[in-house]
Amino acid sequence: MVGDTPISVLQKYWGYSQFRLPQQAIIEAALANQDVLALLPTGGGKSICFQVPALLQDGICLVVTPLIALMQDQVKQLKSRGIEAWALHSGMTYGQLDTVLDNCIYGKAKFLYVSPERLQTDLFRARLAKMNLSLLAVDEAHCISQWGHDFRPPYLQIHTVREVHPNLPIMALTASATPEVKKDILLHLQLRSPAQFQKSFARENLSFLVRKTENKEKKLLEALQRVPGAAIVYVRSRKATETVAKMLSRKNISATFYHAGLTHALRTERQDAWISGAIRVMVATNAFGMGIDKADVRTVIHLDIPEDIESYYQEAGRAGRDGRRSYAAILYHQADIENLRTKTEIANPELRELKKVYQALANYYQLATGSGLGESFDFDLEDLTTRFSLKPLEVYPVLKKLEEEGLIQLSEGFYRPSQVRLLADHKRLYEFQVANARFDPLIKALLRLYGAELFSDYLIISESQLARALKWRSLEVSHLLGELKRLQLLDYVPANDRPSLTYLTPRQDAAHLAVDHARMQARRKLHLANMEKMIAYTEQDHRCRMQVIQDYFGEQTVTTCGICDVCLARKKKDNLDALKDYESQILFVLGQKPQPVDELEQAVAPKDHELFMEVLRDMVDHGKIKYDAFWVLSVA
Repeated sequence: MVGDTPISVLQKYWGYSQFRLPQQAIIEAALANQDVLALLPTGGGKSICFQVPALLQDGICLVVTPLIALMQDQVKQLKSRGIEAWALHSGMTYGQLDTVLDNCIYGKAKFLYVSPERLQTDLFRARLAKMNLSLLAVDEAHCISQWGHDFRPPYLQIHTVREVHPNLPIMALTASATPEVKKDILLHLQLRSPAQFQKSFARENLSFLVRKTENKEKKLLEALQRVPGAAIVYVRSRKATETVAKMLSRKNISATFYHAGLTHALRTERQDAWISGAIRVMVATNAFGMGIDKADVRTVIHLDIPEDIESYYQEAGRAGRDGRRSYAAILYHQADIENLRTKTEIANPELRELKKVYQALANYYQLATGSGLGESFDFDLEDLTTRFSLKPLEVYPVLKKLEEEGLIQLSEGFYRPSQVRLLADHKRLYEFQVANARFDPLIKALLRLYGAELFSDYLIISESQLARALKWRSLEVSHLLGELKRLQLLDYVPANDRPSLTYLTPRQDAAHLAVDHARMQARRKLHLANMEKMIAYTEQDHRCRMQVIQDYFGEQTVTTCGICDVCLARKKKDNLDALKDYESQILFVLGQKPQPVDELEQAVAPKDHELFMEVLRDMVDHGKIKYDAFWVLSVA
């Protein structure tokens, strides 16, 4: 785009007038054809760092990411801005893959999103040389390191793209990387004298809190009452999401629940309601939050201790992206510590368990040894475990370990809308319509609603929309589309939001399963060590929590945040006079009239908001003041 600048592109497509630090410097390095390593915390705007320079240059930006749902979301957002973007992922038919690759070679595509597994397929490698690439962006780059929390072996092969495009610059991006992970990114991506950017892991507006309690429900209610605004409550199990959401609703706090087992329609409906503010609290497993663009989340609360500090930092970091004061809290009791240790042990199964489940999968899909490479199958964990008398809680970690070893790829349920492409040319299609009158109305409706582009591309279609136009039932439309597919007049890919499992290698003999046993043991030690660091973070009460997090990521600092629970406890000791003053004022104001927290704070007008809130919490804990059913405070 001649005459455009990074700022003008930012304004044109995103509507922002300025970049966040250090986005502009990253973009300028990419435009100078430098390799780049960028460590930007959650919410730091990583995607803009590669999207803007790609729009300023000829050719396609190849984006590698392991997250299919995020891939789809970014493609959808780019297309909504009038930018040509495509994605390749498991679950697509050969015809769909072929069409997307053709669009990237002969069309006007600016972005091609691919999973790391897709990079190594014969189909992709055959087309790669024909593409005009401007940039290779590697998102979630920590996945390249076995010392990272989400290691993916196919990431180790990403650098081979430069065997075909030797001068292609690479931009590696991640939100969390320890010093060991950072070294691995530089080494395994073979970055050449890269420009390196690392934003501080400190979040000045985010207050980290840990509360040990025997009554997590009561503390959760108090936290949500004290801090108004949107909130996310993370729990470990799907059942708990529903239980907690219903409890909050009974207490007059609008809440809903979210997990990967819900249908796409329900997930979308609930996510949209929460983003719009119609629902205040989202109770979810960690399946929720990735790629969600909501800046005004005031509180993120974990009712189960996370597995490691990296996961916790990413999830907690979804609070306060607008820069306003926000809170990230862990509520736990002593039994949670042992529960976490048990679950971490289960999440690191022995080799014999991998062999057993791998054989069960082969039997389930009736795959012969040596077959299955690149094939994707609908996956139903409950059906698999029932049929082979396995325990779901033990099988899922084995599947994740098989994925970690590069044998399979397990995709949680993500929505793939129905798509159609016409395979017959105009002449053959017309002849078919004349000879087969019962298909004629449907073919005409397809062309009227979706146009001639159906002859050259896969288009998303709606069976219900076609049914309304034809005054048919949706089931009838689906049935006839299926028949037209069998007659090879068109390719019809029905909508699907079920999880899928893809074989990344030919099916092996389970007795001689090719896994890196030494690496498995090293990863097990790493997971256990990182879990213990998370437990130490949770139990310790003497060091600033932000400092502990920064130290974990290799960022040394003597500065304390001043707003975490540890810093506030220290502040309370140093401000006994202020504490007594706040307490007496609170008792005086509430003695005149019971009040909700926000009105009480206005009446007292404290100089230190955090200290005032701590005094309130202490007074409630010690029975000096109390909440009623409508969350109004009064003297006890």
